[in-house]
Amino acid sequence: MRSIGVDLGTKRIGIAVSDSSGTIASPLTVLARGASHSQDHKKIQEIVVEYEAQCVVVGLPLTLSGTIGAAAQSALDEIKEMTKSITVPVHSHDERLTTKTANDAMIQAKMNAQARRRIVDKIAAAVMLQGWLDHVDRQKS
Repeated sequence: MRSIGVDLGTKRIGIAVSDSSGTIASPLTVLARGASHSQDHKKIQEIVVEYEAQCVVVGLPLTLSGTIGAAAQSALDEIKEMTKSITVPVHSHDERLTTKTANDAMIQAKMNAQARRRIVDKIAAAVMLQGWLDHVDRQKS
C-alpha cells in the first residue's frame, strides 16, 4: 500500500512517498505554500493520483510532553480541511523531533546550511512517514 507523507509548515510542505509495499519511505519534494490551503491540498491530491497512493499521513507536531499545543491544533484543523479535497483516507502521526532528526542526519553528511534548508522538509516528511509505516507494520503482527 503506497502512502504519501506530509510535513505541514508555514512556508513549505514536505512530501514523502512510500514504496508500493508500504515498507520504505523516501523524500519526494517540497511544495511552496500557495495563497490558500485549498491550493496546497489540490497539489497534494495531484501527488496522490500520480503515485496511486492509498492514504495520506500528515505529521502532527505534538509538544514534547505529548499534548496538543497550538501547532498541533493548527495541523488538526488543516487535516480536517484536507479530508474534504483528498480522495483517500487522511491519517495523522506524531512528528516530534522529525525535523531535528533530518537536520542531524544532513549535518553528519556534511551538508551546508543552504542545502539543508532546501530539503529538510521532505526528509522530515520521510522520517515521519517511516515511523507511521513501522507502527502500522507492528500492528499487523
